[in-house]
Amino acid sequence: MPTYEYRCKECKYTFEELQPMSAPALTTCPSCREETLVRMISAGGGLIFKGSGFYITDYKRNSKSDGKGAGKEAKQKKSEEKSSDSSTSKPNTSPPRQGQGGTRD
Repeated sequence: MPTYEYRCKECKYTFEELQPMSAPALTTCPSCREETLVRMISAGGGLIFKGSGFYITDYKRNSKSDGKGAGKEAKQKKSEEKSSDSSTSKPNTSPPRQGQGGTRD
């Protein structure tokens, strides 16, 4: 629904009204109650976004431009976790799996 701008010729009161396009123009001023309203030409409503949407990753800050060094700390913590996981994990000591046991000719 578009927003229409109205102005009263009598008391000069100006306001905006959200109306369907099929609705008739207003004529009675809400301020002075006179039948002297005029619909004015307006610049329009602003931005209209079309498409599938916007996501937080579209505006994600680069860790280098953050200035706080939070990106470095997070990367360092992840690398420490990976190295501690690999040093504490057990090596695979189970014997290799055998075939079905049948013979092929």
